[in-house]
This record gives sequence, C-alpha cells and structure tokens, in this order.
Amino acid sequence: MSAAHEPEELDGPHEGPIKTPKQLILAVVFAFVVPIFGIVLLVMFVTVEHRPAAGSDQLSAQAVSERIRPVGVVEIKDASDLASLKTGEQVFSGQCSACHATGALGAPKLGDAAAWASRIKSGFDALLHSALAGKGQMPPQGGGDFSDFEIARAVVYMTGKSGGNFPEPTQPAAASSGAPTTTATAAAAGGAPSATVAAATSTAGTPQPDPNAGRPNGTQTATPAAATQVAAANPAPSPAATPAAATSGPPALYNQVCTACHSTGVAGAPKVGDKAAWAPRIALGIDELTKVAIHGKGAMPPKGGSSASDDDIKAVVTYMVNASK
Repeated sequence: MSAAHEPEELDGPHEGPIKTPKQLILAVVFAFVVPIFGIVLLVMFVTVEHRPAAGSDQLSAQAVSERIRPVGVVEIKDASDLASLKTGEQVFSGQCSACHATGALGAPKLGDAAAWASRIKSGFDALLHSALAGKGQMPPQGGGDFSDFEIARAVVYMTGKSGGNFPEPTQPAAASSGAPTTTATAAAAGGAPSATVAAATSTAGTPQPDPNAGRPNGTQTATPAAATQVAAANPAPSPAATPAAATSGPPALYNQVCTACHSTGVAGAPKVGDKAAWAPRIALGIDELTKVAIHGKGAMPPKGGSSASDDDIKAVVTYMVNASK
C-alpha cells in the first residue's frame, strides 16, 4: 500500500509585484499620471471639432461673424469728418477698378490719356454727373454706395492719373442748420472747367425768410439755410434776385440726389432759383413735372437715379418749384 501523498510545503508566503520602495514610488506616480493623461486626451477628443484645420482660420470668430453677418448694414458717416470719408483712391480700388482698371464694357482705363482726353475736356461737372447718375452700361456710382463727395474725389483721382488736373474737392462744411449738402463751383484747371464740392450757405447780405413767422409758440421749427451757388467770378446777387427759400427747407432727397445737377446746371438741368429757366416748366403744373421726374427726361434718369417713392419725388419737385418762382 502506497503512502499518502503529503502536500508540498510552500517555500514562503505569496509576494506582490512591489518589492522595493522605488517600485512603490513609481506605482503611486503612475496611478496619478495615467488617469490625468487619459482625461486630457478625452478633453482634446471632445473639443477637436471646434478647432480650425491646420493653416486655416475659417472657423475663427472673425471669419464666422463675417459669413453670417446681415446682408444690409447701416453705416453712419459724419460729413464734416474727413477721416471717416473714403479717398478717391479708396473709392477707385473698392468700386471703379473693376472696369476702369481693365477697360471692361468700354470704360476708359486708368492712365490712358488718349481715352480720357475727350472726357476731361467735357469738364468736371459733366464727369461727376455721369459718375453719380450713371452712363451707358455704367450704373449710378458704378453700382457703389458712396457720398457725392467721395465720388467727386474718385473722379479727381482717375482724371489726375489720366492727364487731367482738376482740383481736389473741398469738404462740405455744415450749414447753419447743421445739415451739410454739396454744390459745385466753377474753377479753371488745365483749361477745362471744373467743380468743387462746397458748402450750402446763405449769400452774405441776402435776407432769409423766417419759416416760424405766423406760427404759434411751441410749433416753431429751426430755420434751414438756403442753398446758394457761390461762383468765384460772379458778384453776390442782390436781395431782389435771390429766391425765397421754401418754408419747410429742402427735402433730404434734394440734398442727396437732386442738388448734384439742379444746384449747378449740369447737363442742362434748370438751377433752383433760376426763374427764367423754371417758368415754362412751372406752367406745366406740379403733376406734370412730377411725372417727368419719375420717368426721366434727356440726361436725367428716372427719379434722378434714386429709388425714392413717387410721393418723395413730388415733394422734392414742389420744393424746387416753390424755390424758383
């Protein structure tokens, strides 16, 4: 009979993987480092979709804001602050260069003196009118949205680079009512007539009617300044020859659009205040004149190139008629 097998005795108690103090320290360190490293990787994985691709800023806050910005914006400019208005070169680069830098659609190229010679000979007033109202395939302001003063600067810049020598337009100063407008005054430049955008101001010595006369207290309005063409070579007109200003003052549409031609006589437009020029037109009646202004006539485009309502057109026609009787 065989003897019972006796269980083998173990050499000693079970031992763990940590046998030295150094191993213990490493175990403790890795117990903290590994979880922290894992958390960092997890955070990077969650936020990676908000990070732009390498070498791209398409997801930057500025780029996103530019893409989702409204189509229409309101930009307010102080006409008395030259720094807020664009220079002729800036207007050319931002709008006019599309055609005038390449000669597209028959536009005279910048610097082509031969192509610009006949245009410069027509004078600054005619060039400014064409730029403001449009001509041929060129829309008003070349399709831009600038002030008359900025367009005048662009005309001077382009002609100056193409053989012209028109003087730089002066900044329209605020009139006594605080509302700036523009008129053109004749000046000689290289033998061709030119114009300077000047302030609308009352001629010295010319009495202005008080629109508050006869109004009860509490309903009075501020007296607007009458827009008067100031010619360097002409003496100041006598009080009898100065038309009375309309009591309501010029409508905003007149200062924005109509003054470009009707304060200077550009393209045969009757000047506001010229009784002889307006007499046969006034005889037609306000309604007929309004119809002509709405549909355009001769060099004047429909509504003067504006998008004003028919009522606004009638209001500005009424103002010019009243100021020219």
